[in-house]
Amino acid sequence: MDYGIYQDKLTRIVSDIARSHSLWVLAYGTGCGAIEVPATMTSRYDAERLGVRGAATPRQADVLMITGYLTVKTLKRVIRVYEQMQDPKYVIGFGSCAINGGMYWDSYNTIKQLDLYLPVDVYISGCMPRPEAVLEGFAKLQEQIKAGEAIGATKYKENLDYYRGNQKKIIKNWDFPDYNW
Repeated sequence: MDYGIYQDKLTRIVSDIARSHSLWVLAYGTGCGAIEVPATMTSRYDAERLGVRGAATPRQADVLMITGYLTVKTLKRVIRVYEQMQDPKYVIGFGSCAINGGMYWDSYNTIKQLDLYLPVDVYISGCMPRPEAVLEGFAKLQEQIKAGEAIGATKYKENLDYYRGNQKKIIKNWDFPDYNW
């Protein structure tokens, strides 16, 4: 009997469960929503008890949390940060600004849909989302990871031409390498 297939499935299940309870988050604060992140991490809500911790650099992070609106200039930096992260990696869009531009939706320089440029695994709605909603968003991401459904990084690599095309449409002074890994 070939036990290799069972070993691969067992390894994936165990690693996904362990990975879901050890999320290192890099918060990219571009707007007022970033004020809710420290509150989520402090003792009242204590996100660390759920396995959610802050990371200092993109190389140490599993989750990129974009908290606020994005402009063309900040989108360029977010793409760079995302591509510096190691696999597996996940993206959380935090607040209505990350979802649809929020109160800046009619600005010429505001990014309206984050998921056209980066794969978003979880959106947390609200203006500003309360810490309870942030914890619920992390719980949703953890469930996706456990189930093997949080595949944004894989989707990004498989559809890189699509994402690059959308990115280059709005970022005029493109100076990225065509393929970073």
